[in-house]
Amino acid sequence: MAVRIPTNLTLPPELVDEVDRLAGRRNRSAFVEAAIRDRLKRERLRLAMARAAGNWSAAEYPEFATPANVAEWVRERRAEDSDPGDPSPNELDA
Repeated sequence: MAVRIPTNLTLPPELVDEVDRLAGRRNRSAFVEAAIRDRLKRERLRLAMARAAGNWSAAEYPEFATPANVAEWVRERRAEDSDPGDPSPNELDA
């Protein structure tokens, strides 16, 4: 088991009550840990997106120039992953 550091958190009673109802009092720490991990992951992503904003120009990447272009690009990439395409000649013989 990983090392744990006891921490004192001050929370509103209604929040603690709701956590206890959902997770159970004996699972409060695990529930709060999962919530913190989720929030940290979102914050890291938000910061990465903020740092990357403006790095690609529409002139260099016209497929990302508009939301409609981005949606089309995503649809095309998804089709590549899910469309098996034409069978090769060897597959037809099997």
